[in-house]
Amino acid sequence: MSDSKYITLVSYDGFEYVVLREAALVSETIKAMLKGPFREAQTGRCEFGEIRGPVLEKVVEYFHYYHANRDQTDVPDMDIPVDICLELLMAADFLGLDSKPQMRDLS
Repeated sequence: MSDSKYITLVSYDGFEYVVLREAALVSETIKAMLKGPFREAQTGRCEFGEIRGPVLEKVVEYFHYYHANRDQTDVPDMDIPVDICLELLMAADFLGLDSKPQMRDLS
């Protein structure tokens, strides 16, 4: 089992993003992939055959943004490019991010 501080997320078009493991674990899907006898748990590398690079990049940005601001209140919204909104919504649903509380609701 890979217990590295970082994991690698790979989009279907080959873009690779190194992410703080703790930040990525906000995703229920990634958390499940990194547990048990799965290849991802052994290698610390998660491949997403249905998520494009620019969309996965914004997901990674969200992971770090959420992680950095998780104990804060009154955090501004992230900027989301209009051209990836639908794909980002589908990726968030797939990754189990749609059920996460808003940062301002954590206080």
